[in-house]
Amino acid sequence: MKNKRFLTIVLIVGALLLIPLIAMQFTDEVVWTISDFLVAGILLFGTGLAIDLVLRKISTTKNQIIVCGIILATLFIIWAELAVGIFGTPFAGS
Repeated sequence: MKNKRFLTIVLIVGALLLIPLIAMQFTDEVVWTISDFLVAGILLFGTGLAIDLVLRKISTTKNQIIVCGIILATLFIIWAELAVGIFGTPFAGS
């Protein structure tokens, strides 16, 4: 069961990373480097593993939703900071 969940997470992350890869073939607006794919993969994979851990360890549905929401909000904030530098930190290169 654990290996099946892990494989599912890997496949979902791979499918999500195919979106910019395919977009790069059709437009010049999407320009990702290897490091962009690596960082995105780490963020998505880490988020998937964290959500899997929450779903296995927290028993009440309400608490699962709250913690998963916090994890996803954190992912979106980090992603936005890396993409456009919404906070202007050196982390985003701005």
